[in-house]
Amino acid sequence: MNPKYPIYIISKGRADTRFTSKALELMNVPYHIVIEPQEYDAYASVIAPEKIFVLPFSNLGQGSIPARNWVWEHSISIGAERHWILDDNIRSFMRLHQNTFMRLSTGSCFTAIEDFVDRYENLAMAGMQYVMFVTRKSKHPPLCFNTRVYSCILLSNSLPYRWRGRYNEDTDLSLRILKAGYCTVLFYSLLCEKNVTMGMKGGNTDDLYQGDGRYQMALSLYRQHPDVTSIYWRWNRWQHKVDYRRFKRNILRKKPNIVIPTEDNDYGLKY
Repeated sequence: MNPKYPIYIISKGRADTRFTSKALELMNVPYHIVIEPQEYDAYASVIAPEKIFVLPFSNLGQGSIPARNWVWEHSISIGAERHWILDDNIRSFMRLHQNTFMRLSTGSCFTAIEDFVDRYENLAMAGMQYVMFVTRKSKHPPLCFNTRVYSCILLSNSLPYRWRGRYNEDTDLSLRILKAGYCTVLFYSLLCEKNVTMGMKGGNTDDLYQGDGRYQMALSLYRQHPDVTSIYWRWNRWQHKVDYRRFKRNILRKKPNIVIPTEDNDYGLKY
């Protein structure tokens, strides 16, 4: 059971770890990894060359933004209505069932989310919550509407936006989508096990997060969205906080002639 929309992994400096690539390989899920040209040999030595997309630029000093926008345009060029864009530090994908984490061995998580999203005409952004934010001794909803979506994202190609800035691009895009009246959905029943930010070399760690990078990251989002963002010091580092309460008024609109199934669908999963 595999996704119908293309999956892209954006990666830099992580040919040796390539966690997301390994996870998708184990699940037999098709994907392409998007890299800069100077790293082709390193990645091609461990990933099949036909799975590698090489960017037409390198070391622009803008974090992952140029790569993300290249992916968006590429997915449009192949006629896709949506595309998945994944960070390169996701170790596994899981199902949360009766407060138990179960590692998935197929692409059913992507298919289930796609089927849900495709029922609605204004559901523009979807994804999976991080395992680290879900405690087993607490109650959780199966999904949460109109909040930010990070790292494992399904995006509508019809959106009039593109990625921008250097920091907090996931939060910024989520907020622009919500402010325009679209809806987002974050799944808790389907999760991704992601390494913590700055927890490994490569990616944005060296370019963006050193020195006062954490403060600059929070300040950047505050300047973009001062109406819903605040900055505070917590866990020995600067953090940003976003108030999403105003977006609860964004209501899903079902597509005409869509009949939502009432019976269970386990997408071939066996527990």
